[in-house]
Amino acid sequence: MKKLKFVSFLLFGVLLSSCVSQKKYTAALNQTESLETKLNNCNDELKESNNQRLVLESDLSNERNKSQNLNQQMEYFKSTNTNLLDQLSVLSVVSKSGAESIKKSLEALNEQNKYIKDLTSSMQRKDSINLALVMNLKRSLDNFDDEDISIEVKKGVVYVSISDKMLFKSGSYKVSTQAEEVLGKIAKIINDHKELDILVEGHTDNVPIATDCMTDNWDLSAKRATSIVRLMQTRFAVDPARMTAGGRSEFVPKTTNETAKGKATNRRTEIIILPKLDQFFKLLEPPVGK
Repeated sequence: MKKLKFVSFLLFGVLLSSCVSQKKYTAALNQTESLETKLNNCNDELKESNNQRLVLESDLSNERNKSQNLNQQMEYFKSTNTNLLDQLSVLSVVSKSGAESIKKSLEALNEQNKYIKDLTSSMQRKDSINLALVMNLKRSLDNFDDEDISIEVKKGVVYVSISDKMLFKSGSYKVSTQAEEVLGKIAKIINDHKELDILVEGHTDNVPIATDCMTDNWDLSAKRATSIVRLMQTRFAVDPARMTAGGRSEFVPKTTNETAKGKATNRRTEIIILPKLDQFFKLLEPPVGK
């Protein structure tokens, strides 16, 4: 009886499978493989985004630790000053002029503590702005090759480094059509942060150049930086008062010039987004009269 049921079930399966055409089966199989490929791609992109987020969170955590240390120092100074002032009230051996001198010194320390607190607050704000800039730039430029564009925070400011093969033809300082799309996206973000200035630096490898239009690599790097600044002003409405163009020639390489790959890395233009210099120097000034 069991064998009869099994044979009947097998015949039913054969009849059922014959009802499904080979074409529909193949189409369903291809669709399944396509969906699996898309899922794998999405997982890879999510993993990359998580890695970038972890790096940025680590940088922010380090800056917060620095800020916490400064706050602890400030609290220590305040506590010490309070104790000293309390002791002054019971010290009969200290002359009036000596006590006044000590009091002035303590007041000066209080001013310095206030300065440290203000500086810490400004540093935290700057770090938050840098973090937002990096996230916005990476999101805006995520469809471009990482070998051509790199975005990082160095020395407290944001660096956008773009390879010369994306921006210019060899030995030329005329901006390519492909580069205009990249610069337009960067300019949009720059225009959203009008409290920041922009420094554009041109860099070359160590291969000499001499043409009717250019004397050497100094000339080439400076003209490339000027071309970028001019385009951002005329095409994308970036305030020219916020921008500075400079040529660094071959003298600030990122890596060795001994290989073709190293030369390609060194041929680049860097857009550096930094605080307005007058505000930055004002921030570093000590309290008035001290």
